[in-house]
Amino acid sequence: MSKIKLTNIGEIVTYNSRTKNVDYIRDKYILIIDGLIKKIEKNINDDCEIFDCQNRLITPGFVDPHTHPVFLNGREEEFGLRLQGATYQEIAEKGGGINSSIQGVRNATVEELVDAVTKRMDRFLKLGTTTIEAKSGYGLDVESELKSLEVLDIVNKNHTIDIIPTFLGAHTFPPKFADDHVGYVNLICNEMIPAVAEQGIAKYCDVFCENGYFNIEQSRKILKTAKSFGLIPRLHADEFEDSGAAELAAALGAVSADHLMAVSDEGIAKMVEANITATLLPGTTFFLGSTNYAPVKKLIDAGVVIALATDYNPGGCHIQSMPFIISLACIYLGMSVEEALLAATYNSAKTLQLEKEVGSIEVGKKADLIIWDLEKIIEIPYNVTDVPIVKVMKNGQFVN
Repeated sequence: MSKIKLTNIGEIVTYNSRTKNVDYIRDKYILIIDGLIKKIEKNINDDCEIFDCQNRLITPGFVDPHTHPVFLNGREEEFGLRLQGATYQEIAEKGGGINSSIQGVRNATVEELVDAVTKRMDRFLKLGTTTIEAKSGYGLDVESELKSLEVLDIVNKNHTIDIIPTFLGAHTFPPKFADDHVGYVNLICNEMIPAVAEQGIAKYCDVFCENGYFNIEQSRKILKTAKSFGLIPRLHADEFEDSGAAELAAALGAVSADHLMAVSDEGIAKMVEANITATLLPGTTFFLGSTNYAPVKKLIDAGVVIALATDYNPGGCHIQSMPFIISLACIYLGMSVEEALLAATYNSAKTLQLEKEVGSIEVGKKADLIIWDLEKIIEIPYNVTDVPIVKVMKNGQFVN
């Protein structure tokens, strides 16, 4: 049995699932037994290992619910093209974008991809992310999509971080199907999804529902097929244009609609009715040099629950830092620091259906914690690119 007591804590800041508020807790210890939080009390006299927090801030570990880490090489040349004025869509139309990562994944061995993804998970963990959703989507054929999910499974079993896998065969149309969209949708529905379900690794199925990618009817067919095989739907929705994807997310009961920079009032209303979480990705807007951030105030005022994620990927958002995402959310989305912290922890866990296990510092939950060289949570976005993390704890064990 492992027992550790965290003492001399300056402040614990966490969502409280009973009161539905962000709590500021002072003058209490945290007792952790076998990886779970057992007590948060003033006087804990249990005989155990003691860690002196030296009056520092403690928050939950971050939960990042939207990432694309299974790729071989970066796409820094596209970043250079955007600096010269090219848009994301223009680069994609010339053979760049998602399709430019396909050959790397298809030609790479499982071992090569495991090595690359493991190093990325090391970095996420150092930056305070203790649970992460990770998508396939750079293979775009049956063999390579299964290989990508296998890589995630191998890394998940051997790495400290918790990885929740998502099948994203509907990321874009690969070159072979550039002029045969019906054929590729049929391949996804008739071959990929059954094979993914039989493999048994992916929990979710995602679709890039956007004009120029997968339209509403194609997305509906893919996600309904996925649901019939036990995969839970989530969507890339209304990123560049209002395509009706938010409404589709509501109709299908998706756990999350992501991006939403161009979401309509009708889409927001439907999300509220169906209790769909909005996962916002301000890092993507920032990284693409855009100023079109998601309308967070309108979403919050309507009653939509907000989660935050990095959208880490090789092309459109090469950002792994959830603290930096919190800074962007505060500066450009206009979120309060409490709203941003909640969105990066408990609400993100909710989109992965893990809010009873992670995302907040509460008795009975996993001891996934960050100890900061800070006193107040406002200092997290204030420091912007400096990440003053002293210790990251995952399942009750310090990992750095």
